[in-house]
Amino acid sequence: MNTNHIKPEANSNCGCHGKTLCAWHFLLAVTMAAAYGLPASAQNSETGAEEIEEVLVVGKRRAYRGNFDDMEKPAADQTLGEELLREAGVISLDDALDLSGSVSRQNNFGGLWNSFSIRGFAGDLNLPSGFLVNGFNAGRGFAGPRDMVGIETVEILKGPRSALFGRGEPGGTINLITKRPQFESGREIRATLGEWSQVRIEGDVQTTGSIGSNTDVGLRLVGFNEDAESFRETVETQKTGFYPSITLRNSAETSSLTYEIEYTDQEIPFDRGAAYSEKYGFTPRETFVGEPGDGPIKTEVFGQQLELEHNFSDSWSLLAGLGYRSTSFEGNAHETNFTGRQTYFLDGKTLSRFFRYRNFESDYTVARAEFAGDFEVGSARHRLIIGADYDEFKLSWFILRYRGCWIGDVTDVADLDAEGCLSLNVFNPVYGQFAQPAPGPNTNREEDMNGFGIYIQDQMDLTDRLQLRFGLRWDDFEHELTNLRNSPATTAISSDSRISPQLGAVYAVNDGVSLYFSYGEGFRQQAGSDYQGRQFEPNLTEATEIGVKMDMAYFSDAVSGSLNLAYFMVDQSNILVNDDRPAAQQAGWFSLDAGAAESSGLEVDLSLASENGFNLWLSYTYTDAVFTTSNPDADWGATIEKGDPMINSPEQQLSVQLSQSFELGSMSAQAGGGLQHTGERQGWTGFDFTLPSYTTIRLFGQLQSSERLTLRFDLDNALDEEFYTNSYANVWVGVGAPRRWRLSAAYSF
Repeated sequence: MNTNHIKPEANSNCGCHGKTLCAWHFLLAVTMAAAYGLPASAQNSETGAEEIEEVLVVGKRRAYRGNFDDMEKPAADQTLGEELLREAGVISLDDALDLSGSVSRQNNFGGLWNSFSIRGFAGDLNLPSGFLVNGFNAGRGFAGPRDMVGIETVEILKGPRSALFGRGEPGGTINLITKRPQFESGREIRATLGEWSQVRIEGDVQTTGSIGSNTDVGLRLVGFNEDAESFRETVETQKTGFYPSITLRNSAETSSLTYEIEYTDQEIPFDRGAAYSEKYGFTPRETFVGEPGDGPIKTEVFGQQLELEHNFSDSWSLLAGLGYRSTSFEGNAHETNFTGRQTYFLDGKTLSRFFRYRNFESDYTVARAEFAGDFEVGSARHRLIIGADYDEFKLSWFILRYRGCWIGDVTDVADLDAEGCLSLNVFNPVYGQFAQPAPGPNTNREEDMNGFGIYIQDQMDLTDRLQLRFGLRWDDFEHELTNLRNSPATTAISSDSRISPQLGAVYAVNDGVSLYFSYGEGFRQQAGSDYQGRQFEPNLTEATEIGVKMDMAYFSDAVSGSLNLAYFMVDQSNILVNDDRPAAQQAGWFSLDAGAAESSGLEVDLSLASENGFNLWLSYTYTDAVFTTSNPDADWGATIEKGDPMINSPEQQLSVQLSQSFELGSMSAQAGGGLQHTGERQGWTGFDFTLPSYTTIRLFGQLQSSERLTLRFDLDNALDEEFYTNSYANVWVGVGAPRRWRLSAAYSF
């Protein structure tokens, strides 16, 4: 069997039906009514133009957010702006999230997706972490790691946000704000050459125009192409992305309609990283443990978003949107075997492997409509958000697997040559020694998760200093799981509903200092089912947070920025563990939603910009995240003891970025650097394996040699630290890159 050509029938449906179609029609009707059926401004015959002087600027409001400045929010959110991302030399989403001490890396599935935890808690380690794109639930699926070329800002919204966003990751929410038209003309092209034959080209083009006398048009085209080798032997990647967007707005700037596309195509070899033995240590960081002959994993994403914003007056506005995103993931991979089959544990040089073919697909449809208003009742000011959304997430999993090499009591690795070990000498790898094996059936299933939600939030100014926030969301969701390996195929259908409250208070000590408190509950729908075919209960989160915020400009006219201090406590229940009940064990290997954990910690987030061109970013988090029940682990069956730490959750994490701008002759220049420290982490749930702590340094220098040309040099991991970023088990450990350089030139015209 030639697995290079194994491709089951596609079962994704790019069309809409049922509830999805109704939701799309409803929101399209709302969109058209607001765009064409309502006045183009809030002007009336009595007040004339004066009434629109305080209209909110179109494009500034974000879904689920409301009209609040940072000092009024009862949460320790972080905003990674475009300037900070540029100074830190960020290219990937992982690089961006490293700037937050509250976010730690999780199992990245051989480098093929983004996975992270916030405040110690991750979602499903067998799926990419979910994130938002412009407020849309658009980060799930199999699109490969996210490139940052089309992203303007990254928002880290800490704590459970289900009272507004609905189903989400337990520790917090990541929202990516894309580069959209700014109604200005400009063009920039950036070229980068780097270590390991990296060649990268980026482009960003904006133009503006008009349709008739009442409609302005903004167009933006952003894209990139990258080819690169790696410090991992034989590993080469190819990535292409194109992100066009167009915005129409009326001349009064009270309505805008934005349409944007996300297209990314990537080819990345599946790389399980390093393996570790207590006796022999880690395998060499440059050794690729797969097979170059397998070829790369091919991932592709095509997404669309349509968003309308309309201001009815200076107090009331509508934000409505539609989103659709399709992803695919296909390819072959040799992967490292586990303990009972791993020859590296016998001789410290021979790694045994198994083989898998994967074909994954996903389709994600989202629709939403939200009204926001500002009004007074008596002496109290109210800022209200009320809305509804619908989303449907379809998954298709197809896996074939070949696995041999049970080592048993064998002590001589040479005796296992004929046992299907697919072995590789990690110190002198010779690839292509074995014919690609013929895999057999492993996984073939489809999942359909959909839900409808209604939410409301009201933040009241009770006095000039005290604000209270109340929020509530009701969700109704369904789950359909079809096992196509069964003959005939079996389908399990279940449904549930959930109410998620939130409560917050903000007290302004003065114009520069505010104290806050918040409580929130969240939930995350869990994929899969128990041994009886029943859907798992949602993963539940309760969080309490207290903190203080400071506006640094209040203390000195020479600086701007903020300082946030927060203490948080988070409880999580219905974590999936192994179902060791006799009936479940007899049926096979199944999970049970019976685990629980808690997290508590302290966060310090500082951003500072001075008039003399000095910028400082500091983010530090202390996190104590542990299990609070004893259960067998869902993946391995090893016993999790009460008090065991959560996987990949360091107690101490620090990120610092600083820069200084100055003049060099007649040219503008900037120099700076960053530090990333990550403490020890549990590397394998239920086992005695710990990832070592690490500290890396990065440096950069930038020179604007003319009004149009900017040159930049980056040196990452300047001290050439050997480090490990994440793990799933002791044989699947993510390896950090050695010291590398990058030289880039940006030309504007």
